[in-house]
Amino acid sequence: MKKHWFYGGAVCLVALAVLWGIWSYSKGQEASTQKKTSMRIGVLLYRGDDTFISTLRTALEKQAKEYEQGTGIKVTLDIMDAKSSQNTQNSQVERLISLGCDALCVNIVDRSAASIIIDKAMAAGIPVVFFNREPVEEDMNRWEKLYYVGADAKESAVLQGQILVDAYRKNPETLDINGDGMVSYVLLEGETSHQDSLIRTEWSIQTLKDGGVPLEKITGGIANWERSQASALMDQWLDEYPGQIELVICNNDDMALGAIDAMERKGIVGNSIKLVGIDGTPVGQEALEEGKLFGTVESDKQKYASVIFDIASSLAMGKDVKDKVDLEDGKYYWCPQIALTKQR
Repeated sequence: MKKHWFYGGAVCLVALAVLWGIWSYSKGQEASTQKKTSMRIGVLLYRGDDTFISTLRTALEKQAKEYEQGTGIKVTLDIMDAKSSQNTQNSQVERLISLGCDALCVNIVDRSAASIIIDKAMAAGIPVVFFNREPVEEDMNRWEKLYYVGADAKESAVLQGQILVDAYRKNPETLDINGDGMVSYVLLEGETSHQDSLIRTEWSIQTLKDGGVPLEKITGGIANWERSQASALMDQWLDEYPGQIELVICNNDDMALGAIDAMERKGIVGNSIKLVGIDGTPVGQEALEEGKLFGTVESDKQKYASVIFDIASSLAMGKDVKDKVDLEDGKYYWCPQIALTKQR
């Protein structure tokens, strides 16, 4: 009797285990097929007070709101400012991973330190969209869930240089103000560690030379993309080289605006010195319309932000990025750019 009871109990336990397994599997299947109703995206900025980056941030926030309104899916953007500290940004990455972000959008402080962020993201299985500051190719090839969105630095520089080439061909005196047969220029460069600084500098000057503009470099300096640093350098140069500067070539608009600030403090107005920038920021375009800035190069910032968000949101929702964005080599997107002058 006890034996029959034992076998009967065992059969019941087996049956219960099978039923539990079937129930657990069905619940798992139900959960896996449930539509996702929210996403969390971490956005890490190298420096929030950078004019171009601030403009991109605003455009990203707009994209998130439009996505929410169009799909009903809740979007949480966790935006953090590293204030130019890579160590701070590394800690922020850890924080965002702990918050359960579905994707990270990273404007890295130091492109040579990307492997640290990639290691953390890979360990957590969280895809990364780098933007504006491109990691080296070796880092980008480490994982299939790494992407980059940016503007081609060579294209920016060529467009900037062509603005000046076209002006010189139309009327040499536009740039050669003193008529001595040479265009005397100074150069304001961005960070030495940023690939765009090197490329923009090289190709803007090369485009001018290829276009037949006779150049004489007076001096140059690193202003780290910053308006205040550029203003201080330009202030110094105006004292050191009075009446000699005809052209100021700047790696971005903020530095061009800093040079304008210095000129205005010295009472230099009008068309005595030409200045060109890159980025087409709102304040840069305002200076362009006022005739203070001779030209700039604008990347489509709405498109820039929409591609960053499209990649991140597709990854967050488990969708194929290629269905949403046309990528080069499966990883890269280069934003379209145009040259801007007051006449355009």
